[in-house]
Amino acid sequence: MESCLTLILLSSLVTLTTANSVNVRLVNGDSRCAGRVEVLHDGQWGTVCNWDWDLTDAAVVCREMSCGEALQAPGYSYFGPGSGKIWMDGVQCEGSESTLKDCRSNGWGKHRSICNGHNYDAGVRCSETINYGRFTRLADGPHQCSGRLEVLYGNTWYAVCDAAFDQQDAEVVCRELDCGAPVQVLGAAAFGKGDAQMWTQEIQCRGDESTIRLCPTSNDTNCSQDNNVGLICSGYTDLRLVNGPDICSGRVERQYFSKRGTVCDACWDMRAASVLCRQLNCGIAVSVVGSDWFGEGSGEIWADVFDCDGNERKLSECSISSWSRAECSHRRDVGVICSSESINCEIY
Repeated sequence: MESCLTLILLSSLVTLTTANSVNVRLVNGDSRCAGRVEVLHDGQWGTVCNWDWDLTDAAVVCREMSCGEALQAPGYSYFGPGSGKIWMDGVQCEGSESTLKDCRSNGWGKHRSICNGHNYDAGVRCSETINYGRFTRLADGPHQCSGRLEVLYGNTWYAVCDAAFDQQDAEVVCRELDCGAPVQVLGAAAFGKGDAQMWTQEIQCRGDESTIRLCPTSNDTNCSQDNNVGLICSGYTDLRLVNGPDICSGRVERQYFSKRGTVCDACWDMRAASVLCRQLNCGIAVSVVGSDWFGEGSGEIWADVFDCDGNERKLSECSISSWSRAECSHRRDVGVICSSESINCEIY
């Protein structure tokens, strides 16, 4: 009897956790902070119909995506029509919600017939002047993944001294902000002085921490705003599977800022595929295939080799090594087939 009660309680916990794990993404824009709004519900990504969609609703999405303020709330599939489910319609946010799922709407999957065909998919464009992580942010850079480094301690943001920051620290920051790998660490207030206070302790990361908050600190340093540190990371990367029978199988396409392209099959293995399937909430990797399965793509050909061990949550956590682009053409565009389903817990 006790075992049965335990299983029931665990089942309830799993159900509640799943119900609260709705995610939001912006698709087909020119940065991670602009695009068609898509929400994850019941294991599937779907769009939002633009009926009643306005800047108040967009502001909630921008906040949830750590993308600054809402600049535009375009409708009529401004960023292109989506496919599959239309999950939300009649969205009416008050503006104080932390996630889009907390806003009022007609209910999951309930929408007006005019929304059919995805000609009215809602979009968002955010300011993206500051990239907010949980405990770090990059401010006043030219894009989301570069800027003046500031760290959060208590309720206060602090700038970091350039003399107390190195490549290992940079690796942690770029990873925390989902910005790839560090490209350059800049001193002498390269991105402006800002108005944050100065953090006086030296940060000493090993390089494998998930957030800067987990890194040890040591001696105080003397530093002024003239010497705050700036950081350039390799950049946010958006991945998707296209031209397949569903969103969990197809040709791998990768967007780096405004450039979208395919991935060379010489750079891909089952471990990378496993991580991609996990990142897309598509279960486990079934197969890695060539362009004869899902056709040849167009545009850029990404030829970075992802050195994954297969247990990472997303590809940005894998280390990357380069590959000669001369070896690749669109005849070698890689495709991935995922199982399409996450592991479910059931009671019999």
